[in-house]
Amino acid sequence: MFDFAHPYYLFMLLAVPVIWFMYWLSQRSRRHKIRKFGNPQVLAHLMPDASHYKPALKITFQMLALVAIVIIIAQPRYGEKEKVESRSGIEVMIAFDVSKSMLASSTNDPNATSRLRRAKLLLEKLVDKLKDDKVGLVMFAGNAKTKLPLTTDFYSAKLILNDLDPSMMPYQGTSIGEAIGLSMNSFTKEENVHRAIILITDAEDHEGDAIKAAEAAAQRGIQVDVIGVGTSTGAKIPENGSYLKDNEGNDVVTKVDEKSAQLIAKAGKGIYVNGASNDALDKLVEALDKLGKSEFENVSYTVAAEQFPLFAWIALVFLMIDIFIVERKIGWLKDVNFFTKKNPEPSSSPRPRQRQ
Repeated sequence: MFDFAHPYYLFMLLAVPVIWFMYWLSQRSRRHKIRKFGNPQVLAHLMPDASHYKPALKITFQMLALVAIVIIIAQPRYGEKEKVESRSGIEVMIAFDVSKSMLASSTNDPNATSRLRRAKLLLEKLVDKLKDDKVGLVMFAGNAKTKLPLTTDFYSAKLILNDLDPSMMPYQGTSIGEAIGLSMNSFTKEENVHRAIILITDAEDHEGDAIKAAEAAAQRGIQVDVIGVGTSTGAKIPENGSYLKDNEGNDVVTKVDEKSAQLIAKAGKGIYVNGASNDALDKLVEALDKLGKSEFENVSYTVAAEQFPLFAWIALVFLMIDIFIVERKIGWLKDVNFFTKKNPEPSSSPRPRQRQ
């Protein structure tokens, strides 16, 4: 079956009749201007090298080349082509903290980038480094929800990542243990596949079972790595143009709990990195690379065979022909008229004299 990968580009072919019409108008205007000077048949002798047919021939080849180029852009496909793809990597579940404390500043400057924004930037860069690995996403606050099952579609992962916000979790808090547990259950059942959970949070665990959950993950061969975001000196949480208050009316100050984050990573046989560090991602990727790559997917499918090379050659041939066609007459064909009968030239011999 013949089809196009991007058929909407074929609308560009509408330019062909438009260009033809403009060419016809220009030729008509040219003939009209010549008639103002006199009889065109008489004036033709003053332009012996002007060809009546070359301009039309050139525009024809140019339009054919344009049609071929538009077809190339639309990516014509025909038939099927067998394709086998093997992937080697690891399975990575990202547990992303979307509690309100993530809205606080990521540095000592209250007007600096929020922890949530910094975490998103870190994960965007991390996803680019995962390459052929499978990646999934769990978001958590007072409870945890799977936002993206394991996939190799990193583009979708980035789109979902940008939408994460504390408003998506009605029950606030920081249940790291539940997030780790849900991440463990989100992995596939395939054997001999290395797995890791990347926890990105300020590590303020209000539930208190994060270390036990990390230990349980390690026992199942799942590495737990932690990226800490925030400042140890504390920051206020913005809310409705002011700051979040506690029950006594005081501003809530949230700090990154690096000690707890390090204990979680240690229990999960992973590493802890500070998100503000310039080499945080490099250290994390290095730790993931130590897990080794496993062949977890062998894809065999058919795709339509691309036919654009054929049209590329057609376009090239038409353009080359156009280049070598000049608009003036060819010397040895000047006296040949293919479409009209040429009137014989009057004889130059003297007429016989009549008898008186």
